[in-house]
Amino acid sequence: MTGFLRFLTSARTSWIVLVVAFAGVAALFALGSGATSDTAPATGLPDTAESVRVQKVLDTFPDADTTSALVVFASDDGEVLPAETVAAIQQKAFGDLVDLTPEGFIPPPQVSEDGTVALLVVPLAPEADVEAQAERAAEIRTLAADGLDGVRTYLTGPEGFEVDIAAVFDGADFTLLLTTVIVVAVLLLITYRSPWLWLVPLIVIGTADASAGIVARRVAAAVGVQLDASITGILSVLVFGAGTNYALLLIARYRDELRLAEDRREAMRRAVRGAGPAIIASGSTVALALATLLLGELSGNRALGLACAVGIIVAMAFALLVLPAALVLFGRWLFWPYVPRFGSPDAISRSPWGKLGRGVSRRPVVVALSGAIVLGALASGLFFVQTGLSQNDRFLQKPDAVTGQEVLAEAFSAGATSPATVVAPVADADAVVAAASGIEGVDSARLAEENGDWARVDVTLSSSAETPEAFATIERLRADLDTVGSGEALVGGLDAQALDVAGAQQRDQDLIIPLILVLVFIVLVILLRALLAPILLLLAVVASFFSAVGAAWWLFQTPLFGFPAIDTNVLLFSFLFLVALGVDYSIFLVTRAQEESRTLGTTQGMIRALAATGAVITSAGILLAAVFAVLGVLPLITLTQIGIIVCIGVLIDTLLVRTVIVPAMAFIAGDRFWWPRKPKVTDAEAAASQTTDAPEKVAAPVTRAERRKGVGVR
Repeated sequence: MTGFLRFLTSARTSWIVLVVAFAGVAALFALGSGATSDTAPATGLPDTAESVRVQKVLDTFPDADTTSALVVFASDDGEVLPAETVAAIQQKAFGDLVDLTPEGFIPPPQVSEDGTVALLVVPLAPEADVEAQAERAAEIRTLAADGLDGVRTYLTGPEGFEVDIAAVFDGADFTLLLTTVIVVAVLLLITYRSPWLWLVPLIVIGTADASAGIVARRVAAAVGVQLDASITGILSVLVFGAGTNYALLLIARYRDELRLAEDRREAMRRAVRGAGPAIIASGSTVALALATLLLGELSGNRALGLACAVGIIVAMAFALLVLPAALVLFGRWLFWPYVPRFGSPDAISRSPWGKLGRGVSRRPVVVALSGAIVLGALASGLFFVQTGLSQNDRFLQKPDAVTGQEVLAEAFSAGATSPATVVAPVADADAVVAAASGIEGVDSARLAEENGDWARVDVTLSSSAETPEAFATIERLRADLDTVGSGEALVGGLDAQALDVAGAQQRDQDLIIPLILVLVFIVLVILLRALLAPILLLLAVVASFFSAVGAAWWLFQTPLFGFPAIDTNVLLFSFLFLVALGVDYSIFLVTRAQEESRTLGTTQGMIRALAATGAVITSAGILLAAVFAVLGVLPLITLTQIGIIVCIGVLIDTLLVRTVIVPAMAFIAGDRFWWPRKPKVTDAEAAASQTTDAPEKVAAPVTRAERRKGVGVR
């Protein structure tokens, strides 16, 4: 290990590390990602899901290779559409729009009962090229609106949603990356108060982010996983957030060591040796927690877990290998105007966090109970949380397709815009139609087409799409049709797909959340060689998660956001990020406390650890919270909700849990905090070796002579 650190930091070889690293990055850029990403998230259901099985059957029908655009015409003033306007719409069905259809035919327009809305269904051939699809959609919009005064036109349906979702994600990755870089740069500048120090970690972590994106796509393509725009967005945020946290921890330790070592390269070796285990433990915890998503049913969950686990490993490698080599190229002046001079007083002794630690140590029970009350108050929103967003509710700004769908839902039967699709053997078709028509929540059922083996039955529901009532009707359809004929009937469609996604998400949640807790606990046990401390740390971070969700729900109900519910996958992803990343700060604190307790005992070791890490962890937490909040620049409410919940949770972890509650629990437990291991120096032994002003002496500067004797070695 010593030889490797010398190679990493010595004047003769550190530049080799940088040359090799950036040559590797250049090679990655030259090779490219080797894969393309979808512009929007897919459902990702497994093949066993009933709605997926229905779609496979539908693919065997003659019109399987067609899609459709729904063109909605609504009067501006809400009045009945004039007869001449309806005639003009009718003419469009035989005009230029026909040239866009595969068979040269468009069915006559449907007019709502109140006469205010007309619907034209335009059959189209599927178009895989996003740009060509967008051009065709623009042409449809232009032709549909041409010559119609006082009429609003909307393009919705499958074609409309695909085009609009692609449009709202267009350029989103660049916007997210630019915003993230600006936020990180500003916060690093504020943290270091140096005109140039912040550039080194920003460049290194920015390079890590670019590399992680390419490597993640390469790995995903190799195993047949598709990364969409939402996943690559979260990947960038995670790499920047975690990578910058690791950089802050390393640079803070480097600054401390520069006061104790005359040679900056020796100081860096000590810094890596001291901060490295905490960074490795932190990164391993996050990567393992993310890897649990690979066991999920939904391919989107698996893709996120794979990409982000790769990203964390890349960020950790750059922080531990490239950043030290980059920092030692420059002298101490890099920290100007606050240059850490050799032999200067120990900054830890003047840290306000040490004073806070001593204050907490005097009344740890009161502090812990007060902290628990605050967490409980924040978590009160959990009693009112609603989950599940419909397709129309997932956008921060409603695109044309969503508005058109809402106009249709108001003018026609509530479920007419998204009928359920039932496929059944041809021999059972009539019985299925009769049975479906009599089920509660069904408006009508009709035989649509046959292909020789299977029949397709369109079922119109009386409830609006993706509502609890619609889901209940789908469940009744599935249960009742299992007893009709051969029992082979399958129920699909938009509502059935949404119901299957919710069920798969719940199963993933039930599996992955306990698994994350077990993995994090195992990592903590191995790292701390204790049982009680890991249990207390896990309890604290889980409590902060519940508090974050509860507080976020109150925020979501304000006029500023007005979100009707939390999306189904938000809780799982938020739990994953908060537990994995939130426990990082406790790892940074407790590993330093473990190190200090070898000479100072548990209580004074925790006080000094809090004094030593307080500023850097607070800076890291605020930066990580801000970076996750940047997810709000993306167009999906799901990502905004994840960003806000993680932002709140990280701030709770940073400012309350790690600062007050974890130290208070350590003070209450005393030497038992490391149970079943007995600490090298107990609190009683530490107290006996100190004078009556021990707390002040503990925080006193460590001289070079004391350093050589091993006193206060960190």
